[in-house]
Amino acid sequence: MEVKDFLRNGPRRIITAREDTPVPEAMALLIDNRISCLPVVNDATELVGIISDKDIFRAAFENPQGFTKTVVGSLMTTDLIVGLASDEFDYIAGVMTKNRIRHVPIVKDKRLVGLLSLGDIVKSHLSNMEIENRYLKKYIEDSYPG
Repeated sequence: MEVKDFLRNGPRRIITAREDTPVPEAMALLIDNRISCLPVVNDATELVGIISDKDIFRAAFENPQGFTKTVVGSLMTTDLIVGLASDEFDYIAGVMTKNRIRHVPIVKDKRLVGLLSLGDIVKSHLSNMEIENRYLKKYIEDSYPG
């Protein structure tokens, strides 16, 4: 399956932050929306970075008194690995595994159009396996119409 097929099936709202978003506000977005990262966009919705719960956790550990006065732009990752709508799910899964990341922003002309999580990849693979298992069982039972 291509990423564009997944995005077409269930476009979901992507929660984002700006570079000047205070870290406590970013934390509230993460907690309130039960997510683990925020793509960081500029006024033109161009992707400029990503901040994860781990980035904030690390900052809190390294600077317990001052991290709440920090803005997202000073903690976000800017050397991003991104995907395209034409990429295959298996390719994105390989990129995540190789780079040990949990999210891949999907961009078109530098603009954020989607966000794939490791959970999305797993759900897709499970769904495909269930369908394949169903057809194999029907075939084995000799009740497959083909």
